[in-house]
Amino acid sequence: MNVQLNPLSETRKNLVVTLDKEEVDAEHQAVLAEYVRVARLPGFRPGKAPATMVVKRFAKEITEEFKQKLVSKAYRGALEKEKLEVLNVVNVEEGTIAPGSPAAVTVTVDVRPDFTLPDYIGLPTQGAPVEPTDAEIDGVIEALRSEGADFKPVERPARKGDYVKLAYEGSTEGRPIAEVAGDKQLYARVPQTWEEVEGANEGIIPGLGGHLAGVEKGARKSVAISFPANFQPVPALAGKTADYALDIQEVRERILPEMNAEFFKAHQVDDLEGLRSQVRSNLRLQKEHRNRAAQRSQVTQALADRVSFEPPGSLVEAETQSVLRQFIQENMRRGIAPEQFEKDKKELFEGARKAAANRVKIELILSKVAEAEKIAVSDSDLDVYIRREAARSKQRPDKLAKDLSKDRNALRSVHQAILFDKSVDFLVSKATFSVTQS
Repeated sequence: MNVQLNPLSETRKNLVVTLDKEEVDAEHQAVLAEYVRVARLPGFRPGKAPATMVVKRFAKEITEEFKQKLVSKAYRGALEKEKLEVLNVVNVEEGTIAPGSPAAVTVTVDVRPDFTLPDYIGLPTQGAPVEPTDAEIDGVIEALRSEGADFKPVERPARKGDYVKLAYEGSTEGRPIAEVAGDKQLYARVPQTWEEVEGANEGIIPGLGGHLAGVEKGARKSVAISFPANFQPVPALAGKTADYALDIQEVRERILPEMNAEFFKAHQVDDLEGLRSQVRSNLRLQKEHRNRAAQRSQVTQALADRVSFEPPGSLVEAETQSVLRQFIQENMRRGIAPEQFEKDKKELFEGARKAAANRVKIELILSKVAEAEKIAVSDSDLDVYIRREAARSKQRPDKLAKDLSKDRNALRSVHQAILFDKSVDFLVSKATFSVTQS
């Protein structure tokens, strides 16, 4: 066997493997002998049929297995000789493979890039203060009261914080919005909806709540709405001003519940002090979680910025498709029209490819950190993952474990994800931390 290594890039290699006639014939004879040993032909006991009859009966199967085994032999031999750490097989060209002749197999592979890990102990990270302010605690308590609010009809002009029931119909540039909104007709007209007056939680029509102060039941009003330049739900409205005719049907005042014994009991505390303590604890946990997530992002990006190498192309391509699918699914859930993706597909692909290259680079660095620190995935790590994933997907843990055991690629992917996660946890545990002041 002769192996010629041709570097195509830092991470892509071309292996040309040549096998002489004797090696080819030996492999063919081995495959044929195995078929003769197990073949069942009428009139012959297993293993006793003449080779010529076996070849005639199983010619196609023998040829396919012979080629497959020869290609596999060439590939394994090339890796053993060149000591390559292959991450992905990009392409295989068999050439002519037949008994009685030499054969050549060309394999293109992506290999692990050669780089030196930078210092990864003591990476600097930053986060926000975790101690909640009195204003933040007050805000949460007010939100809790709002969840239990009652709404009483009133016969007076609407004030800030009230809720108005109304109908609306819009037009822009002399055309009904219904003609340009496609399947997003909620932006064109509705017979009935509720809108908070000058509230923080506005409805789907941007800024509509800001026009409702002073309206009364039974009134009709026309308002001008300016849509943002990057308005994606209905691209035809982006950057335009629309006129909406409003029909005011009802005004209701929001009545917040009193903070009495019943209110405190509903939130499993005895009094206001207990509620503030509970809210403070929950806010602190939320802030600590956000800081932890920020630290994880900071340590991985810091390492990526300190190492320069070319991520393997095939891994980047696969990750690019994954990033694109995730982005499109998330935005379709938000109501973005498919036509918008087609319009922006060049920018989307470029952005996804850049993000994918960074992800692949980070994963390769984390893999090397895990190797250097002897970080491994234990059975207990897999058990924790299975229990968590089973709870999330509402499956039985034993069924999920059984399904994983049958799918080697899925199990390998889970194993790798856990390894990366543990490596990031290690980096964060060794990082420095400073608090940023807002």
